[in-house]
Amino acid sequence: MKHLFLLLSLLLIGGVSLSAEPTPTRVDEFPKDQMQSQNTTIARMFVEEIAKNLPHKIDNYTEFVKIHNEGSNIIYTFEIKTGAKSDESVRKEDRSRMYRAVKNGICQSSMKFLEANINISYIYISASSKKDLFRFDITQKDCVKMAN
Repeated sequence: MKHLFLLLSLLLIGGVSLSAEPTPTRVDEFPKDQMQSQNTTIARMFVEEIAKNLPHKIDNYTEFVKIHNEGSNIIYTFEIKTGAKSDESVRKEDRSRMYRAVKNGICQSSMKFLEANINISYIYISASSKKDLFRFDITQKDCVKMAN
């Protein structure tokens, strides 16, 4: 796991290329399609490593059950035990609180991914009904808005 994070850090921070072509020295010199391909590879490698440890209990109500990528977007799926609350009640009452918590967490812990245009989505589903409760798609712009 340490090796994967080291590799991802080098790719994200240093602009290391996975191809045999010479590496441009400035980000704006990278061909856009090459950068997107590299970001997709990074997302896929990250997902493959994290998925090995799933499912993973987060707390008494939440379990991290799935991770996958769609291109360079990393999508986390969590199941929530809602207790006696209906799915609709959870959607109405908890959405804004959950969004703020998710956005703050992602902006603090995953900024290098966001800066590399690897976006992050969190999907929460009901553990009992298996229906979607929330989906939060976070990009670098969301974190910039938060800082202002």
